[in-house]
Amino acid sequence: MISLMPQLKHFRTGACWLAIASVVMITSGCSRPSTLEEIRSEGVLHVITRNAPSVYYEHRDGPAGFEYELAKSFADSLGVELRVRVAEDNTEILSVLDRNYAHIGLAGLTDAPEYDNRFRTVPIGLKSQSVVIYNRDMAKPENIEDLVDTPIHVIANSSHIRYLQELQAEHPDLTWQQHAELDAAGLLKRIESGELQVAVVASNELAINHVYFPAVKEAFTLNDPARLVWLLPIEQDDTLYEAAQGFFSVLEADGTLDQLKERYYGHLDRLNYVGARTFVHHVRNRLPRYEDLFRDHAQKNGLDWRLLAAIGYQESHWRPNAVSPTGVRGMMMLTLNTADYVGIDNRLDPAQSVDGGARYFSMVHERIPERIPEPDRTWFALASYNVGYGHLEDARRLTEAAGKNPDRWMDVKEFLPLLAQKEWYTKTRFGYARGHEPVIYVQNIRRYYDVLAWMKDPTQASEQVASQELPDLTDDVLTEPPLGSDERSVLPRDLGLTPPTL
Repeated sequence: MISLMPQLKHFRTGACWLAIASVVMITSGCSRPSTLEEIRSEGVLHVITRNAPSVYYEHRDGPAGFEYELAKSFADSLGVELRVRVAEDNTEILSVLDRNYAHIGLAGLTDAPEYDNRFRTVPIGLKSQSVVIYNRDMAKPENIEDLVDTPIHVIANSSHIRYLQELQAEHPDLTWQQHAELDAAGLLKRIESGELQVAVVASNELAINHVYFPAVKEAFTLNDPARLVWLLPIEQDDTLYEAAQGFFSVLEADGTLDQLKERYYGHLDRLNYVGARTFVHHVRNRLPRYEDLFRDHAQKNGLDWRLLAAIGYQESHWRPNAVSPTGVRGMMMLTLNTADYVGIDNRLDPAQSVDGGARYFSMVHERIPERIPEPDRTWFALASYNVGYGHLEDARRLTEAAGKNPDRWMDVKEFLPLLAQKEWYTKTRFGYARGHEPVIYVQNIRRYYDVLAWMKDPTQASEQVASQELPDLTDDVLTEPPLGSDERSVLPRDLGLTPPTL
């Protein structure tokens, strides 16, 4: 965690210089520059944030997070550098903004009446709800009355507190405990372990983290969906606020905002309770036998080994002797033609299978047009790996004919399922395909990759799922879904997303 004190010193120094400059300008008859002019003059947009997968975190390839990417794009649009300071919690973020020591606060908070005379708020295109969660081994709380005698746990200075305060007016015995030292993942972990009975978390943070804590269940929500916002100090003039509003209007109009939502939230409904626990078990007990194979062959082909392993799990659940009714077989479930094409003579040999799968996926990836940026290019490659390049191109042509972007996965995944309908596949070059399968295939692999990144890369999570104590299950007591099956769970709550038309 980055300490904020050196940064606050920097902010204070800047504030002093601004005060001196103001005196000079007043005595010289000049007007003070606007907030936006000051930012452009310094060449820096200062934001204060916290670590959370939905807001900001350090990815293996650099900073990431839904709100971070928006802030970086906003800074780029202003032609300035984005300078990020990480606070310990929301309390510190609000304090920094109250003192006007940062231009924008990224706190993952929803709009609230109490902010009216304290901050300017800019909606960021997502909605969230306060969700009551509990451990699946306890009785489900049906309503707030069931929680009157149960301590509720929440993150300090979170949006949930005002809803609890409103409910407390009708239920005076309702109590809760604020945790400044925990984030949403920390609360989820403690509900998972049974250390805490009930907590309240934001629905968007639950959607991102839920798969890592499969024993956590949703009970009910405290509010209707509310808009997530950026917070700007009230002491600023309107120039930065108006620029931010205009920025989001452009992102909404050109589809960039929807694409970013799809990237972070569009694949979060892929694992149910059984699927998630089974996968975590296999990561610990089955993957170690083959992890070196995935690492070695991924490195040889310029791939992320966790992506290659996620493909292998989707294909065979890491079973080297897997055989499908259609004749594909082995760890990577290669067809005989594909095995011949990449020079594999024994598909049931794990080393040969992973080698062949890595080489074939690399070839498929290279075939996707370079103009398509990541991660969409990888999603297209996965779809092509599953359904074939020709069918993918058919879907991209249908997408373009409908006036949507054939280079964006979020658009093309709407049209792939149409390849199974006669009125559509008769208009294509390669004809019929079970087009819903590549959509499920890509979404599953994205979710498996998320879990592998969480368990295998400590820099990507504040509290690792790897520290959880799960039952020492054996393969013969695990009921695995059929290969390639749909493991869809309950859809995430309203995030302001438009679901694909399937």
